[in-house]
Amino acid sequence: MKIGYFILKDELREDPRMASLLKDLEGATFEVYEIRTKADVRPETDLVLSMGGDGTFLSAAHVVADIGLPILGVNFGRIGFLCENRPEAVRDALLEGNFRIEYRTVLNATLKGPEARRTIGMLPYSVNEVALHRSGSSVLGIHVSIDGEPLPTYWADGILVATSSGSTAYSLSVGGPICMPDTKVLVLAPVAPHNLNVRPIVIPESAKVDISFESRDGRATMSMDNRVVEIQPDWAIHIEMAQFSLKRVRLPESGFVKALTSRLFWGEDMRNNE
Repeated sequence: MKIGYFILKDELREDPRMASLLKDLEGATFEVYEIRTKADVRPETDLVLSMGGDGTFLSAAHVVADIGLPILGVNFGRIGFLCENRPEAVRDALLEGNFRIEYRTVLNATLKGPEARRTIGMLPYSVNEVALHRSGSSVLGIHVSIDGEPLPTYWADGILVATSSGSTAYSLSVGGPICMPDTKVLVLAPVAPHNLNVRPIVIPESAKVDISFESRDGRATMSMDNRVVEIQPDWAIHIEMAQFSLKRVRLPESGFVKALTSRLFWGEDMRNNE
């Protein structure tokens, strides 16, 4: 088996758990090498190990997801939903061939407007969410249409479109629902809305979403997972499902409900401990 590994934080190179994992894999005659960019990926690579937390996993996904390489998250952080596996569990699963591939929805976002193409370097894919935020002091008037049908204008600090994978990330913090990872939906959620009668809504993942904004100071930013770019008021954001899925390696002992209970203490109640 040929395995690439991706590291975002250099201090992890000194972590003995990572050194032990790489040594054991190499000792089992696996070819293991580091990748930083897509150009580093060697032919016939089987999968990529993301060494870190969910942020590192997202960065690894931006490098290799569109070329179809599965990603296995090795957790050296704290809260992890995409990257949830202990190094020891990863070693055992790979040596035994005991894992499977699951598929996660990826968003494709494009900007439309004068000179919007200059931002193409950070686009177009996102695993968790695409979000629009105010960057000045003025509230945004946010115009949204779903499959060409306009919604009432949102007056808010921002808005986001999240995948089911992203329902436990930014979307959760603004009051969006938790979705099982294989649910074929998107979540449209306002950020700090100034009208009290709007709530997050769930829409089909096949929907095409268009977003534009108005603001007294004309300032806003767009984020895609862990990347941010400033956008202009005469630009529009078009969001739809990408034509490929993220391949995520899942180990037998991992599970979404288990992650919810262990990381977010979902359902924590003294009666459940009896």
